[in-house]
Amino acid sequence: QVQLVESGGGLVQAGGSLRLSCAASTRTFSGYSMGWFRQAPGKEREFVAAISRTGSYSYYADSAKGRFTISRDNAKITVYLQMNGLKPEDTAIYYCTARPGSGNSYDYRTWDYWGQGAQVTVSS
Repeated sequence: QVQLVESGGGLVQAGGSLRLSCAASTRTFSGYSMGWFRQAPGKEREFVAAISRTGSYSYYADSAKGRFTISRDNAKITVYLQMNGLKPEDTAIYYCTARPGSGNSYDYRTWDYWGQGAQVTVSS
């Protein structure tokens, strides 16, 4: 069982930046691919970014490319999402997620563990 706790959400003006953090409870953190999804009111949960077990590979939704950066620190058992150039349409609850092994998936149903979510609100 892996527990994930997000932090760093908040209210920011359009064009601003936020960094989300996700602390994991497992001692085998490097054995998990990590990802971020988001869900806006009335919409389905959507993929934002993911990173491989070692951090060598990262994957982004088209909406995140060039603005968001995912990273991880296996020594600190933490994954981050740096978000720059935020837009009102980025407003959502952001969820940290984990799945054992390698390989990415854009389908939230294939990820095994989830945090409680962090609210990100971008005002225009």
